[in-house]
Amino acid sequence: MWTRRAFLRSSGLSVFGLTLGGVPGFLTRAAHAAPSGIQSKRPILVTIFQRGAMDGVMAVQPLADADLQQLRPGLLLPVGGENGLIDLDGRFGIHPRGSALASLYKQGKLAVVHGIGSPEKNRSHFDAQDYMESGTPGQKSTSSGWLNRAVGLTGHEHSAYQAVAMTSSMPRMLSGSVAALAVGNLEEFQVRAGAGADSLESLYAQATGGKTGQLLSKRGSEAFEATKVLSPQNIRSYQPANQAQYPNGNLGRGLRQVAQLIKTDVGLEVAFVEHNGWDTHVAQGTGQGTFGRLFQELSGSIAAFWQDLGPDLQQRVTLMTMTEFGRTVHQNGSNGTDHGRGSCMFVLGSNVKGGKVYGQVTSFSKDALEDGRDLPVSTDFRALFSNVATRHLHLPAQNDQLFPGWRGSPLTVV
Repeated sequence: MWTRRAFLRSSGLSVFGLTLGGVPGFLTRAAHAAPSGIQSKRPILVTIFQRGAMDGVMAVQPLADADLQQLRPGLLLPVGGENGLIDLDGRFGIHPRGSALASLYKQGKLAVVHGIGSPEKNRSHFDAQDYMESGTPGQKSTSSGWLNRAVGLTGHEHSAYQAVAMTSSMPRMLSGSVAALAVGNLEEFQVRAGAGADSLESLYAQATGGKTGQLLSKRGSEAFEATKVLSPQNIRSYQPANQAQYPNGNLGRGLRQVAQLIKTDVGLEVAFVEHNGWDTHVAQGTGQGTFGRLFQELSGSIAAFWQDLGPDLQQRVTLMTMTEFGRTVHQNGSNGTDHGRGSCMFVLGSNVKGGKVYGQVTSFSKDALEDGRDLPVSTDFRALFSNVATRHLHLPAQNDQLFPGWRGSPLTVV
């Protein structure tokens, strides 16, 4: 049952699988009035949140460090071979299951930012994710997510598909005054109508502060052409281009469907996808195992998405990963790692200054580690997020609305 409470949650429009047939009347009217295709040519930012805290030291490991060998006797990766590090730049190597990412790095399309995280010292998954998604570390009162604020700062007339999360509920990052969609699976894409089709229009007006008419005009109404194109049958029969093969799993499916939205040209500018399971306290593995499986899925899904887009669409898209914090440098007694501080993130795009590892990772001596156990946070995540969002989405420079109260300098990756 579609309830007012569920609809208004997170100040966005959540879209789920529907057993009820049909599309609400106000959406149908918009679709009939829409020309085919928006042809916006606007830039698109795709974000992946690796929930659970990825071990950045295992993802991108220094090639030679005597202290690290002592700290990780059961987790240290060798250099070369089937289960060894892939050399990136003579200083760092990427996990052996990340060969697809290594290829993009060597093409100059992928950048790595190491030692990145929150300045707020917090090892709670819930709090750290909340701070990263709101963009205000240490401030629980922030009502919106930074990605929602970024969409609002574009100055563009909002379309119904401008901001989309491939999740069953609205993520904190896309919550806010700009309407966004949460679509668990495009194969089940129908908008729940509830007791009456046009009652959804009334609820939507409340959720968007009375902006329904504006949303359905011009580009907004054009976006509802997707109700015809994005049918379950079309979604299921979609064939990725350029022989791209997405891995099985939620991340591969999510990025595959983001590619479909981009190609359908419905006005998408911001997309959000999740990748869960990175809380590797036990039996983390080395070249194989839990971490290797997750990293291969991450690497393969990103590479397939990029290949599927092809050169023309790649010019419009930048992809950025993030994770709430890193993991302890010292392995624990269960051959895993515990909640730490700094991790690493990846940025992919045609305009990215790739082929480089950014950030400061100098030594793993006990004196160099935070609390004698963690990779220090040398780069505030807002330094990366602000650069990528501002440069790629063409936002106003030095705008305090994107990250309120932050006075740091952007890290120039784009």
